[in-house]
Amino acid sequence: MFSKVHGRAVRVTVLVAVLGALVVVGAGYLWELRGVIATRADGDAERGVYQQDPERADRTAAAVLDGIAREDPVAPTDGNAFADGGVPVDWRSGGWQPSDPLEARPVPAEAAIGALFSPGADGDPDHHCSAGVVHSPQGDLIVTAAHCVHSLGFRTNLAFAPGYQDGVAPYGIWVPTRIDVDPRWTEDEDPDHDIAFIRLRRPGYPGQRLEDFTGAQTISFRPELPLPARLVGYPNASEQPLDCRSTARAAGPAQLRFDCAGVPNGTSGGPVLTDGDRLIGVVGGRDGGGDDKTSYSSYFGDAARALYERATTS
Repeated sequence: MFSKVHGRAVRVTVLVAVLGALVVVGAGYLWELRGVIATRADGDAERGVYQQDPERADRTAAAVLDGIAREDPVAPTDGNAFADGGVPVDWRSGGWQPSDPLEARPVPAEAAIGALFSPGADGDPDHHCSAGVVHSPQGDLIVTAAHCVHSLGFRTNLAFAPGYQDGVAPYGIWVPTRIDVDPRWTEDEDPDHDIAFIRLRRPGYPGQRLEDFTGAQTISFRPELPLPARLVGYPNASEQPLDCRSTARAAGPAQLRFDCAGVPNGTSGGPVLTDGDRLIGVVGGRDGGGDDKTSYSSYFGDAARALYERATTS
């Protein structure tokens, strides 16, 4: 399973790198490992909480804007952008159809979906995962996969670019103030809890609320599957998102399954949506998110609801 794996497999990769360093060209491998460790922090692992250092977050935003992406300001939006040229799709009246063939394709960027960046020497591409803006009382929340923000500790070099495409961040660069994951993830990387909520701010623009600029998706907890759905995410090797429309099905009591080919690395954390902008999952969960034919998500049940409530009220 190779497509979206960033979580459980990372520990194996690092161990192999360390062994290789001792046997082959030690300095190079150890330097790369040093880069990974330098971008991690323990946080409060027992609770699954990390409070980001503001100065470090500001440096991350500056690193993204220093040659990786540029801001191109646009006015706030009244709601989320939609696929199909900005035209909402009425799924209940038969306007929704599955992808044919059942394969992901490039699509225009949407305001409430974006790329997660991790600049620096951590061994990942500039944007390594995807995320979606979700409605919250503070208007500052995104959701992604836990393995995108925590493995060998919490990532300290994260930045989010909503609506990102072709090197342009039209709604600015946003950085974490706080990351929440389930402690069952920090303890054992349990794939049934591969969900993370991140509260954000925009450096240099105090008081701005992300949701006011991008709109937001609404989380549907305990969705009754199967459901027609679409998956959206940013491949590592592409500067625009892709999407696929298929059917979200249950894969046991704690996983959601989405069959579609051509969903590669980088799409982890990307939203699985039904009824236009109702969020029912994020790419992750089983097998680190799946393979080239099938994607997974941890099921948004009671544990995900509790995590959301903690992220929005603490």
